[in-house]
Amino acid sequence: MTSTPGQMPESQTAEELERLLANLRALRESLDTAIFGYRDEVDLLIQSMIAGGHVLLEGAPGLGKTTLVRTLAGALDLDFQRIQFTPDLMPADILGSRILEEDPATGRRSFGFERGPIFANVILADEINRATPRTQSALLEAMQESQLTLHGTTYSLDEPFLVIATENPIEMEGTYPLPEAQLDRFLCKIELESPDEAQLIKILEATTGPKTPTGGACFDKPTLLRIRALAREVPTSSEIVSLVARLVRATDPRSKFAPESVQRFVRFGSSPRGGQSILMLAKARALASGRVFVCEEDVRALAGPALRHRLVLGYEAEATGVRPDDLIEEALESALS
Repeated sequence: MTSTPGQMPESQTAEELERLLANLRALRESLDTAIFGYRDEVDLLIQSMIAGGHVLLEGAPGLGKTTLVRTLAGALDLDFQRIQFTPDLMPADILGSRILEEDPATGRRSFGFERGPIFANVILADEINRATPRTQSALLEAMQESQLTLHGTTYSLDEPFLVIATENPIEMEGTYPLPEAQLDRFLCKIELESPDEAQLIKILEATTGPKTPTGGACFDKPTLLRIRALAREVPTSSEIVSLVARLVRATDPRSKFAPESVQRFVRFGSSPRGGQSILMLAKARALASGRVFVCEEDVRALAGPALRHRLVLGYEAEATGVRPDDLIEEALESALS
């Protein structure tokens, strides 16, 4: 199954598209100067940025999760804040708090609001699953609606607003599992594996010399907002939309599309937000590749990252070590048949 090439709106010229693609290539080259061995993962991070969604990065300590996000932030001419999540971190440390202020001229006192680090364009929520559930939940409204409601007042967050959270595998000591409602706010989940020998050699040579490589800023706010708007305009055929709908349904153990493995190992399948994530990522992937249409290969490549954190597995799956990606692959084959 493939979709036929669509047409971008007439207002979108080939010259502008080429300029935006050149900016993306410059961004990719900037990241290549400091990140080694994670090309597919970096591409997915860039696609998520274009799609306008938040990203969850999972990997063992020392694999470069924080370095990856810092390098991306350095290549973007945007406000950046890092929040180190710890067990004693409080919601006010993220969102901000009311403080008592005194007017020097009149001596009159009143409450003012001191903004927290959440009021930035790019947020690195470092080791998010080391904070308590109460603190984790402080991000829910911001991630979903790009706004905060504190003490009866609503504050809008500036666009673009991107949360990139890193987490250690849940099996490690001192971690709190993220609730399903918060996991569903992440556009995709990127898993970082240990590098092979060749990649490790590059990392060691590049990071133990006299100067650690860094990239420069090459992507500003207007450019990012424009490419996000164009990604939404990438046409998607009805066949692709139907495929994504069947795929999401195939992750539900109660659905007629669900394969036997899903019915056996999955307690709850993906929400509709999972289908939205696949389509938005697919549009971003197509645009970053210079295509103005979404194809089946985009869906195949993005089904795992978009859905793996949205499946709630049963006890049997956890006991036998069944991987969500394997179940998603079987659900995809069922949706294609």
